[in-house]
Amino acid sequence: MNYLRITFSCLLAFFAVAAVTAQAPDSVPVKVTSPNGQIVFLLFDAQAAKETGDRAAFEKPAPAGLRYAVEFHGKQLMDKAGLGLEIAGQPVLGPGMRKTGEQVNSVDESYAIPVGKTSTVRDHYNAARADFEDAAGRRLTIEVRVFDDGAAFRYIVPDQPALKQIKIAHELTEFTYVKDAITYPLILDGFQSSWEDEYQQRMVGGLHPDWLIGMPLLAEEPGLGWVAITEANIDNYAGMYLRKGEGRKSVRGELSPRVDELGVAVEATTPVTTPWRVLMIGDEPGRLIESNIILNLNPPSKIADTSWIRAGKSAWDWWSGQAAPSVTFKTGMNTATMKHYIDFASASGFPYMLIDAGWAVAPRTGPEDYTALADITKVDPEVDMPELISYAKQKNVKIWLWSHWTSVDKYMDQAFPLFEKWGIAGVKIDFMNRDDQWMVGFYHRVVESAATHHLMIDFHGAYKPDGLRRTYPNLITREGVMGKEYSKWSARVTPTHNTTLPFTRMLAGPMDYTPGGFGNSNLEKFVPRNYMPMVLGTRAHELALFVVFEGPFQMVADYPEHYQGQKDFDFIKQVPATWDEVRVLSGRPMENITLARRSGKDWYVGSLTNWDERNVKVPLSFLGEGEYVAEIYADAPDAAKEATHATFSTKTVNRNTVLDVHMVSGGGNAIWIHPVAH
Repeated sequence: MNYLRITFSCLLAFFAVAAVTAQAPDSVPVKVTSPNGQIVFLLFDAQAAKETGDRAAFEKPAPAGLRYAVEFHGKQLMDKAGLGLEIAGQPVLGPGMRKTGEQVNSVDESYAIPVGKTSTVRDHYNAARADFEDAAGRRLTIEVRVFDDGAAFRYIVPDQPALKQIKIAHELTEFTYVKDAITYPLILDGFQSSWEDEYQQRMVGGLHPDWLIGMPLLAEEPGLGWVAITEANIDNYAGMYLRKGEGRKSVRGELSPRVDELGVAVEATTPVTTPWRVLMIGDEPGRLIESNIILNLNPPSKIADTSWIRAGKSAWDWWSGQAAPSVTFKTGMNTATMKHYIDFASASGFPYMLIDAGWAVAPRTGPEDYTALADITKVDPEVDMPELISYAKQKNVKIWLWSHWTSVDKYMDQAFPLFEKWGIAGVKIDFMNRDDQWMVGFYHRVVESAATHHLMIDFHGAYKPDGLRRTYPNLITREGVMGKEYSKWSARVTPTHNTTLPFTRMLAGPMDYTPGGFGNSNLEKFVPRNYMPMVLGTRAHELALFVVFEGPFQMVADYPEHYQGQKDFDFIKQVPATWDEVRVLSGRPMENITLARRSGKDWYVGSLTNWDERNVKVPLSFLGEGEYVAEIYADAPDAAKEATHATFSTKTVNRNTVLDVHMVSGGGNAIWIHPVAH
């Protein structure tokens, strides 16, 4: 009797478990929680969305399909938003799908990188892969990873009879905020863009549906948190942008279209894996700056020996108009001028000199014609390249070369082995201004070939970083930002712009912004000019850019004579270009930032303000035990009117010290903190 009762109870339990298992794929959302338990990603299929209710559906009626939501600190941060792929010649992939399986796993590991905001990176997340199927038997997998600093998901279209060669026209990826969030969009003029513009501030409900918005898109949901939308690991795919969604508080993804086929963004053979759709999440915007989530979402390095990949500052002949007022020869793209800049790099302790446009043979119409297809295996007669390379080597300086991307595309197979033979350190490649599927492939071909020939790469006229530099760390930096070059013809690069970039563009990765202008000016005195340009903001503001902005290949943009006899130049010579640790101490986009970076036992602190005079407190609790010396470069009392004026002072400090930093309008503050010598 007891045996029968136990057996019957076991059978009931078995059938109950079997019933739950059978229903689970149809009704239970996939739930992935961050290692610290603070971020929760919920993924719903058609049935689960229906059973749990779908607030977003009231704003945008749509067939029941795949949706997701995100919680932060136990509160809803991102409301339910749609997922799916629009494939040419097929019904939309996503609506009506039911979950058929789920696998979970966790990862906690660390790896070293040769250059970056940190020297080692912790990759720690919980993950799930959920399989879905629609009534037609078409299958789709969604992979989710949730970190302590954000969440990411991507689509995987498996190889299957109904989906072999596919053409993706659009993604149906949406992002829906719980509140009418404050956003900081970069509004672009089209898919073919250099990503060089100011960031704006708009409520998400006020975004215009015609605007094409570049990522990362930073947003604040007051009382809930900060979130930035971007992408990682773009490979054999098109870059993604954002547009206003149909819901009042939503934005939607839009893929860069192919230039050779109307209505198609991606053409590929299954299995197809999309880039990661990333939500960087934090209590404060500074937490997003500290994040390495973009790197973590890329494959490990394919370069076994990275000892030749080295960060460093560089002299540069282009920005200042090749100014060299101390010389007697005619300046320009010639051997003598380049030697003058090599001398400057050597004397300053900089490892690099960048020779910009004009060194290669090309049918140019004038000195400012950069678009002419150049044969980068041949050197202009005005430039004695063997002599320059030999001269630079004697001075302990290595050469970088500039090239238009079309020249690289045509001559890469011949030029890269030649550059390696010459001893060239790297190539700055310019004017791509696209991120369609073909151009993304070009980026991958370039960094792979360059790695084979021990060449570092700096992409200009580039789309946002996506973490490719983890897989190919010879991709040391890229532009994709409105930097100091704009000071040559406009007053657009302002202190307000500089306080916005760390929270927006820099979230994606390092920036070749080209700081270092010593012709500092306020708005009243500023004059845009090509030769010996001026820059907006104070001298201390300009010094702080070398700390605040991440730039492993950092230009020191001004002409050599402008730095002579300037105490402030000591800071530029001293500050590193790669780091072991980063801490954001305070700040808000468009207003101010104070950021600390560590190199070995030394710390560097940079503070920037917009056009508002500002006082900030800088606690030094990040320091180790013992006493340190702080060497402080600050705004002079009259720096708001005489922007080149700065003060220098030293102070003994420790981890209990709180520094009072005063910044004038457009001002800044730069500090080198090192242990007291014994």
